[in-house]
Amino acid sequence: MTAIVERARRKPGEVESAYAWVRLFTGLALGTVGSVGMWSVVVALPAVQAEFAVARAEASLPFTFAMIGFGIGAVILGQLADRFGIVVSLLGGAAALCVGYIAESLAPNLWMFALAAGVAGFGSSATFAPLLADMSHWFVRRRGIAVAIVGCGNYLAGTVWPPVVQHFIAADGWRPTHFGIGLFCAAASPLALVLLRRIETRTEAAEGAAAAGALARLGISSRTLMTLICVAGVGCCTAMSVPQVHIVAYCGDLGYGVARGAEMLSLMLGFGVISRVASGYIADRIGGVATLLVGAMLQGVALFLYLFFNGLVSLYVISALFGLFQGGIVPMYAIIVREYFAPREAGTRVGIAIFATIVGMAFGGWVSGWIFDLTGSYRVAFLNGLAFNLLNVSIMTWLLLRTRAPRLAAA
Repeated sequence: MTAIVERARRKPGEVESAYAWVRLFTGLALGTVGSVGMWSVVVALPAVQAEFAVARAEASLPFTFAMIGFGIGAVILGQLADRFGIVVSLLGGAAALCVGYIAESLAPNLWMFALAAGVAGFGSSATFAPLLADMSHWFVRRRGIAVAIVGCGNYLAGTVWPPVVQHFIAADGWRPTHFGIGLFCAAASPLALVLLRRIETRTEAAEGAAAAGALARLGISSRTLMTLICVAGVGCCTAMSVPQVHIVAYCGDLGYGVARGAEMLSLMLGFGVISRVASGYIADRIGGVATLLVGAMLQGVALFLYLFFNGLVSLYVISALFGLFQGGIVPMYAIIVREYFAPREAGTRVGIAIFATIVGMAFGGWVSGWIFDLTGSYRVAFLNGLAFNLLNVSIMTWLLLRTRAPRLAAA
């Protein structure tokens, strides 16, 4: 790693070079470590609820705070990456992760735990939205697959971390487990130094002109497009959060045990990795909007299946399908941003788009717990998720039609 760091200091890098691929897989490793801040709180939900003796909706608040912190961090750390480079964002995020997890382990009540989860979520965001934007600069012909691969760190974290966290919570308790996660994140932070090299800027003008032309053909303002992207992000991730946030608690309620739920979450996110890579491959051929639309429609199918099947085997199968269907959705927002906005705005605008998806995750995680407390089941929560998913599908369908209309007219 020392040799790579030294070379990074000496010269800028080129698009789709050997170093670009080294950078890509380093980003994947960083995302796998740093995204623990999104998933540990899901696994800890039953234990935290029991210790603080609160209702399910209240116990869901730490996840909501973590998502809010993640969303705010996506914007702030994305802007920081645009100005000073990705390494500054990553090291700042690592510090926030360490502080957040240690504070969680010492929290005297639910509200302090939730606030600390927000700090950890802020730190986790450095290894998602800013990395998606950064990798989009290093690849052009293979941009979709590159962004999808680095986005897989988020889901690899969801595959690896839940069983590990559940094991240590069962063996040692949730407080020592969170303290240990904080120390581990701090120890892994020097890996960010591999990304010191900056990209050459000779293609920026051409990419900016292409993006401006694409936006002009769409026939709406940049502000309108950004608003639609954000509303769509809220819709898709409100739907996405129902199984992702509550599958562990849902399995506990059904009598299968929280360990089975953690396995389903891991399975869901493991298949999400496959989905992300496949979606990136598809996006390089049909574009971000069309790829996102396909994923959103399939996500609705999986949510529909949760309404009718709750056997142990069927829940494993549906959770795998859910991951396979929806895993590629969120990285597509980064691809859409790069298709319609200038490269110099990538970190900030991708951060805003990801912030919107996190608002959806935070709201969906909380409102699903509230609906459960109100009705005693998750059935209405799944119906609520389907309604928000339809909002996302409607916006993406409209954008796809707007994109194709000028082409049809020209033909």
